[in-house]
Amino acid sequence: MTTDAQLLSAARTDPKAFRELYDRYAERMYRFQLARSGDRDAAHDLTAETFAQAWLGRARFEDLASGSAGPWLFGIGRNVLSASVRRGQLERSASNKLGILERLDREPAAVQPGETWLDGLDEALAELPETQLHALRLRFVDDLPYDELADALGTTPQAARVRVHRGLRTLRLRLDSSKESTP
Repeated sequence: MTTDAQLLSAARTDPKAFRELYDRYAERMYRFQLARSGDRDAAHDLTAETFAQAWLGRARFEDLASGSAGPWLFGIGRNVLSASVRRGQLERSASNKLGILERLDREPAAVQPGETWLDGLDEALAELPETQLHALRLRFVDDLPYDELADALGTTPQAARVRVHRGLRTLRLRLDSSKESTP
């Protein structure tokens, strides 16, 4: 039987070798992510991202486990899960700062904001650079995940996150300054 290390070495030039490695570990990785996330959809996404990262990093694999890629793959899986948790915390923080209390697919908040909570939003949005405004629309209006957002913007997922973060920060600063200048 071919070892995982041999498959990863072959996968540098042969995608079928990586497919064989995927077939060996996909179900275990899914169960690993499901046990930690408690959400089937999230576990599927996390598993897919784990193998995408493994594919991208396959040339850096070092056989430290007697031919097994398990420790390497599950290390990637832990990192993907941690990054997902951090992203979720950043998005919740940004949503809270913007006053976005609930998403449309959830129950409405028990306490509704006052009538003036959106005052100045149109003006602040109009002042955003077009690149930031476009990124915010794709992320929050079209509800695109970051990988699709990156494709739409013609950039990497990391650059797309930065653009959304900068747009939210700029918007918050403009809203804060408009509220301070209002009597």
